[in-house]
Amino acid sequence: MYMLVSRQPLNPANMVSPLRFARSGAALAHQIPQKTRASTLPVVCRRYLNEDVRITRTGKPILTVAGGRSSLGGYTATVFGATGFLGRYIVNRLARSGCTVIVPFREEMAKRHLKVAGDLGRVVFLEMDLRNTASIEESVRHSDIVYNLIGRDYPTKNFSLEDVHVAGTERIVEAVAKYDVDRFVHVSSHSVDKDSPSEFYRTKALGEEVARSIYPETTIVRPGPMFGFEDRLLNRLASPSNLITSNWMQEKLWPVHAVDVGMALEKMIHDDTTAAETYELYGPKGYTMAEINELVGKEAFHKRRHINIPKRLMKPIAHYMNKYIWWPVGSADEVEREFIDHTVDPNAKTLEDLDITPVTLESMTFEYLKSYRSYQYYDLPPMTEREKREEKKYLHVIDDQ
Repeated sequence: MYMLVSRQPLNPANMVSPLRFARSGAALAHQIPQKTRASTLPVVCRRYLNEDVRITRTGKPILTVAGGRSSLGGYTATVFGATGFLGRYIVNRLARSGCTVIVPFREEMAKRHLKVAGDLGRVVFLEMDLRNTASIEESVRHSDIVYNLIGRDYPTKNFSLEDVHVAGTERIVEAVAKYDVDRFVHVSSHSVDKDSPSEFYRTKALGEEVARSIYPETTIVRPGPMFGFEDRLLNRLASPSNLITSNWMQEKLWPVHAVDVGMALEKMIHDDTTAAETYELYGPKGYTMAEINELVGKEAFHKRRHINIPKRLMKPIAHYMNKYIWWPVGSADEVEREFIDHTVDPNAKTLEDLDITPVTLESMTFEYLKSYRSYQYYDLPPMTEREKREEKKYLHVIDDQ
């Protein structure tokens, strides 16, 4: 077997290797002859030389290579609260694009699923305690962007809502300011209000103020109720243990897909114009909790009926259950939030400002609820548009009314 080999001398101007160029960084200026740097370099080579070095808003150069999970993303991101529901979506998107993701954690078993989110060495775990300032500073000292996703729906014996949403946020932001991190993204909640009857919404609003007072360039993100594979919206309504309500399920919500929120958080690492902005991330359609429950019943082929207990009775019951039962059973503040509709700040930016088109809840219920079907209906496909139009022609009457 013979192979033809050219005897012509190698010309550095014709050697195009974008991956090597990007990883060699500043040494490129010395490797390429002076006469070939601007005029005779191929177009592809000049493009990579210009685009693979990004300058952050603080002047820090970031060497990046566009590619998959095995590429060198250049950015280092710390994600507090990554072991929660939303955390896995943002860690997966950052790690598979080549970013180095630092995941502070408290419980060893809670972070196992994040190990496979990125390539070997892309996801780094650090043990952290929210009251230990040294562990927080160690988690952010080498980062280019910090996400704070830490939040609690109910108080525990170790942490109150104020401890998590206000004092915890203050320690994280002080560490971010101390090490001059380029970006800080604080994930808050919808319907935040310092005068809200709900302690959750009050402490979330105070946490936003603390973040902006210490680090004015904080990007505040207020996602609506999120739905996904591990959510506490669809899965809670489909669960057999969900039987009690206090507001006849009349709470108005604008649910948003967790994947859309993850995409929005990922875009903020590459777009410095999002600094010091406030984003309200919500879905394109509003529902009452009763309407969502009806959608869940149709998709799971099992309608869940609920018992309504007045708030004056349910709040003390939920308070003592949350205090004396060690597993999550709800809280008095969750009962209060049933009477507060989802509100949106009209001055805040939305998903459309990030060029993201949100998906509707109806388009994803089949994907997330088919596991709740019995074996008789498990293989049925989702309802077609024609079947939906035919169903609207008929008025369904309940026999016992």
